Amino acid sequence: MDFLSDFLTLFLGKLQSPTLGFLIGGMVVAAVNSRLQIPDPVYKFIVFMLLIKVGLSGGIAIRNANLLEMILPAAFAVIIGILIVFIGRYTLAKLPNVKTVDAIATAGLFGAVSGSTLAAALTLLETEGVEYEAWAAALYPFMDIPALVTAIVLASIYTNKQRDKYLKGEESLSKQPVTVGSYTNDQGIIASGYPRKQGGSGNNRVKIWPIVKESLQGSALSALLLGLALGLLTRPESVYESFFDPLFRGLLSILMLVMGMEATARLNELRKVGQWYALYAFVAPLLHGFIAFGLGMIAHWLTGFTLGGVVILAVIAASSSDISGPPTLRAGIPSANPSAYIGASTAVGTPVALALGIPIFIGLAQALAGG
Repeated sequence: MDFLSDFLTLFLGKLQSPTLGFLIGGMVVAAVNSRLQIPDPVYKFIVFMLLIKVGLSGGIAIRNANLLEMILPAAFAVIIGILIVFIGRYTLAKLPNVKTVDAIATAGLFGAVSGSTLAAALTLLETEGVEYEAWAAALYPFMDIPALVTAIVLASIYTNKQRDKYLKGEESLSKQPVTVGSYTNDQGIIASGYPRKQGGSGNNRVKIWPIVKESLQGSALSALLLGLALGLLTRPESVYESFFDPLFRGLLSILMLVMGMEATARLNELRKVGQWYALYAFVAPLLHGFIAFGLGMIAHWLTGFTLGGVVILAVIAASSSDISGPPTLRAGIPSANPSAYIGASTAVGTPVALALGIPIFIGLAQALAGG
């Protein structure tokens, strides 16, 4: 009972933090139809600044870290990214009126990582004085890229099977979902957007490198990796301490305000795709986060991975990509409905990860540390 009481006290305290206060404030501003707007270039600049700062701190830490300590958390990050997609494939995709390709794309977005949610978690950890490895932010791509690759591969396998069933006469044309990279022409014939050899069976091999390249070229991951490289290969401590670090909390507060406004604005998109996506988007961040927290605790017991690092692993698992993931999925699974996966992520998933996930995982870590 003492553990539960301590945890609830810590959790309620996190809800009063300035970071989450700006998120809730943004949601309220949008809900009352305020004309307040933050220009998109300002939003993109803030995200860039935050991720560069996170990357710099991670690169500096990696330069001085024992790389062997990173192996197990990195391996767990890869496993979690892949696992999240399979969970969505065999849960959300089985619910009524949910198209399989839409479910896979949604799971891929929830498996990918939100740089802004990661930044919020790092700020709260520092505010609470919770120790964590600065290199833990470098776990981002280890989860993000495998999740996106897995989602696109699973979608391709599924749509190829559906097309093969049609070509074999096992299903009528009218019941066929639109395939990845495909369209239905004026004669009602499904035409694939991917090149295929004449006489082939239709089993298109998915090329992994273009997916990885698309992810690496995404603005969020590019900024983070640039910061990591600069922190690792140069000596940026002076500019980091005098410029990036002092601005971090202020910029993050504005970002949370924008995300709160965006979350409320996306509610209409979520209504278009039904209640099952809302249910998934509410449950999935917490489920994914607790799975990651459990694996992180294994790393904690085996390698001394700090409880703050465990929180970071849980938060990136609970987050859903808000910048690099959507364009990657649009290119890789063009037949999926963006309103489904973007609406579920932005309207429900991100607020749940920020307002519930981060306080829960930090409170749990502090309760365990106190015990």
